[in-house]
Amino acid sequence: MDDSKPDACVRSLVADRRAIEGLPVRLVIALVVGVASLSVMMGMIGDIDGLAATEIDAQPQPEVTTPGTQTLEVAVVDPDGKRVSDATVIVRGGSARMDGVATARTGADGVATLEVSPSLGANQLDGTLTLDVKPPAGSDFVDERGNTEVLVVAD
Repeated sequence: MDDSKPDACVRSLVADRRAIEGLPVRLVIALVVGVASLSVMMGMIGDIDGLAATEIDAQPQPEVTTPGTQTLEVAVVDPDGKRVSDATVIVRGGSARMDGVATARTGADGVATLEVSPSLGANQLDGTLTLDVKPPAGSDFVDERGNTEVLVVAD
């Protein structure tokens, strides 16, 4: 048996530098896959308080009204039903018309009182007013989902 052949194989592997050429490419691929996996996992962890925003909702009273000058009281609440103070409530005409917009800020009780004057078009039996909420500055509240609309019904 020829002993010089195994030494030649070992020397050729030691001298071969091609394996190092593929190493950076493999590291970059592993890094990209790792970062993508991490971003997916962070997106799934939306329930952790430090990372998630809390949705707020507007609850108008009355929910059904008639054309003409009306007073609306709008409570702004978090998902637990607790009222949110210092939020701005904006009422706009939807399918019911309104001159301009009405805005008010919620007080310590989490309720905003607004004067609105909706009107309906000719032959229009009903329409809606839309509500938007601007959360208090510096809070983790958001208003991304649609809020309850106020139904305006002809007399």
